[in-house]
Amino acid sequence: MTEFPVTALRSVELGTPDLAASVDFYTRVWGLDVVAGVGNKVFLAATGDDFHVLELKQSDRSELRKISFRVSTPEELRSLFAKTVTAGCAVLREIGPADAPSGGERFVIREPQGSVLEFVYGDHRKQGHVVPNRPGRLAHVNINSAQIEALSEFYRDVLGFRLTDRSKLMAFLRCNDDHHAVVLAEAPANGLNHVAFLMPDLESVMRGSGRVVDHGYPIGWGVGRHGPGDNVFAYFVDPQGVVIEYTAEVLQVDDSYRARGPEEWVWPPGRTDHWGIAPPKSDACKKAQISIGFSGA
Repeated sequence: MTEFPVTALRSVELGTPDLAASVDFYTRVWGLDVVAGVGNKVFLAATGDDFHVLELKQSDRSELRKISFRVSTPEELRSLFAKTVTAGCAVLREIGPADAPSGGERFVIREPQGSVLEFVYGDHRKQGHVVPNRPGRLAHVNINSAQIEALSEFYRDVLGFRLTDRSKLMAFLRCNDDHHAVVLAEAPANGLNHVAFLMPDLESVMRGSGRVVDHGYPIGWGVGRHGPGDNVFAYFVDPQGVVIEYTAEVLQVDDSYRARGPEEWVWPPGRTDHWGIAPPKSDACKKAQISIGFSGA
């Protein structure tokens, strides 16, 4: 098996123009729990062993402020730092104690296309347990890129990810047995496409989606089953315009998995998912998927 320097997608940080409303949505509707608050930032946990999976910070606009990854060893943390500097990344925080209550050592960089990435080793974990109908952890983050091949090369050659599949518009990259932890989507401008939260099973995706709908938030796309990754999905737009996904049953792969290309990932006319039952993506969802930029600071 491949040894990955990055072992998991740990958390994301979102900027929100209405912190109280965002916290209310992600706790009361989406199924996360507040675990800490520091200044104008709130940390929220899923039911798994990550101390937190989402950071919400008061901001002038909705934005992706940071993606955090967990690293395998202190040596890999130092090695990744050196590689990112050599690759031309801007250093925002050198290796040192993490700012978050979860602790550990970390460094923070901005990669050449603009997203802020944090790499953490030794962060605190909690005792997780499966709770039906609620997220257990993050599944993946999908990033819009105007130069998808260059960004895919960065994730592979600098960060040690592997390409699992390449559809016409997307590159799927893994750092563990999950088919993908990062997805890159071809787009006119760089930014956030969506954040996916892993549910325990298909039933939880369905019941969780029903809870969100009951609170007045329509499904933007789904419920369906993706091609690459074979995962079940349901997309929503949060109150501040960020696209989020419930997903489950992500394909588990190893080094024997053969990456397939765009010519193999083709649907029959009119179909948008593997089952052939998902209706077309809503206009609101499509607009939101290209509306969230990266933090400028």
